[in-house]
Amino acid sequence: MAKKATAKKPAAKRAPSKKKKLLTKADVMRKCRQLNNWGKWGKDDQLGVLNYITPEMIADAAKLVKKGKVFRLGLNLDENGPQNGLFGGRWNPMHQMLATGTDAVQGIQEPLAGMRYADDAINLPTQCATQWDALAHVFTDDKMWNGYDATLVDVRGAHKNGIEHFADKMVGRGVLLDVAKMKGKKRLADGEEITIADLEKTAKKQGVEVRRGDFVIFNTGQMADCLDKGDWGGYAGGDAPGLAFETADWIHKKEIAGICSDTWGIEVRPNRSVPGINQPWHWVTIPHIGIVHGEIWYLRELVEDCAEDGVYEFFLSAPPLVITRGTGSPINPQAIK
Repeated sequence: MAKKATAKKPAAKRAPSKKKKLLTKADVMRKCRQLNNWGKWGKDDQLGVLNYITPEMIADAAKLVKKGKVFRLGLNLDENGPQNGLFGGRWNPMHQMLATGTDAVQGIQEPLAGMRYADDAINLPTQCATQWDALAHVFTDDKMWNGYDATLVDVRGAHKNGIEHFADKMVGRGVLLDVAKMKGKKRLADGEEITIADLEKTAKKQGVEVRRGDFVIFNTGQMADCLDKGDWGGYAGGDAPGLAFETADWIHKKEIAGICSDTWGIEVRPNRSVPGINQPWHWVTIPHIGIVHGEIWYLRELVEDCAEDGVYEFFLSAPPLVITRGTGSPINPQAIK
């Protein structure tokens, strides 16, 4: 007796690949056009989204100071910094003494100055440690923020969008998003993307709302891990956890005033882009959205305190040095709770 034929089971559907399509230049330029803020504050604007911050917002942010506790967010400026020439040939600060106590006790100074003193100098790239990027820092093709021509940044500096325009602007409400803690990790892995969903989930878990005009700081744990190990490795210019390209949409929609992190470049490394497209998120955020980047921020004590008291908002004061025509500035931001 012939066996009864059995119906074949449908083949199991193959799970969709999680591998993301690499960004092309066309993809990046399309996003630049979609999120472009040029002309929003007039054809002469050099502040970008800092225009969102109002005096009333600053006054409200000052009310967040409850216990008078101050957290420095600046990394030490010394020879032990993260720079190793991986990106742009930047070097760590070089501190040189111009006059010393040994000079003084030997009587070398008195015939010249009639007094005893110490004096020193420092040599450093403006972006070698904790710093702000100016809106003149990144170009998309031959343009920078608000459509100014890239050639306006020449050997004498940035004749448009220089850091000096931020001298009295970098104060307001700061919000810490501890993404590493939300994910239950001490440190996010190099190459680990932080998505819009991650940012939203972190804010919800912390019970904090990201608002218009905020300075948003996110923690990956990368810097703290390097400091604990006593080894920077490829920190400055190498692979890192960071924001996925999609977060440019979140930044634009939220209308925040600044985006900052404990990594060297904020966006994820390696970049999810085709060869020849380096730092694609930067192409959109600085030149087109007009948002400043705060990079290499030291967050250890602030992260610990926020986890302890559950308060993730604070008054932030982070003025740059008034470097005429500068494309960036070293800073020592202060978070005050």
